[in-house]
Amino acid sequence: MSIGLRIDVDTFRGTRDGVPRLLHTLTKRGIRATWYVTLGPDNMGRHAWRLLKPAFAIKMLRSGAPSLYGWEILLRGTLWPGPVISDHLADTLRMPEKAGHEVGVHAWDHHRWQMGADRLSLAAMQDELYKAIEAFERVYRRPPETAAAPGWRLDERLLSLPASHAFRYRSDARGIASPFFPMVKGTALTQLQVPVDLPTYDEGVRRERDADAKWNASLLARMADNKPHVLTIHAECEGGVKATLFEQFLDSAIAAGHTFEPLCDWLKQFSSYPTGHVKRGAIAGREGWVCVGAAP
Repeated sequence: MSIGLRIDVDTFRGTRDGVPRLLHTLTKRGIRATWYVTLGPDNMGRHAWRLLKPAFAIKMLRSGAPSLYGWEILLRGTLWPGPVISDHLADTLRMPEKAGHEVGVHAWDHHRWQMGADRLSLAAMQDELYKAIEAFERVYRRPPETAAAPGWRLDERLLSLPASHAFRYRSDARGIASPFFPMVKGTALTQLQVPVDLPTYDEGVRRERDADAKWNASLLARMADNKPHVLTIHAECEGGVKATLFEQFLDSAIAAGHTFEPLCDWLKQFSSYPTGHVKRGAIAGREGWVCVGAAP
């Protein structure tokens, strides 16, 4: 089966180190993907305050976050504002598009969106989107066509923002494996939603013997049902300390007959799209709520 491959780039280090490494890995295998890039300040270290929440602390320990992401990421932006990624790494951000991949908007300030989806005003969230769009246009010299909310934090309230409609399609939802047109206030949007159904490494891995090998085996088992799937990886993880593990996964998946495509091409296998709903929900291995796709 064709697997829709999505790469989230959340941080300064993920852009600087993870993007070139992943691009080399994919180019070597003739694979293209959809990259969602963060363009503003890297303040991801401010997530450290969430360690006070037991569910988040457990997830961090289970996934081995300090070794997975490194202290540079985990502390970025805690004592002073983080660097603006698009100001320092514009050439690196352009690398996937120059290599023929699809690139879209992930965030301006990833941390602010992920944590502010509950408490910030609509005006503040609208401003986050506009800043991301403007920065994207400066870097790529064109408007973005696709977007994905940080942390899968999107609901009808945020989807209704005018700036959210600036894209041809979005990829914010989790759960179901088929694209759909979201219903908002009884009306179907013309903007397609492309959900992610497969778990990410930090959601699914366990602290156990041979955990990484079991992780790859579990992903391959889920993909063996001959149904469409979308997988998200992270530049900070699969483009970092888990790069070799990801290469092993790709080689095993290709040997099993799977192919990987950017979401814009993966969508072409569907002749029509149903309507559906986005709502707040929960998924295994992730702390807090996420946008979940649901049938009408």
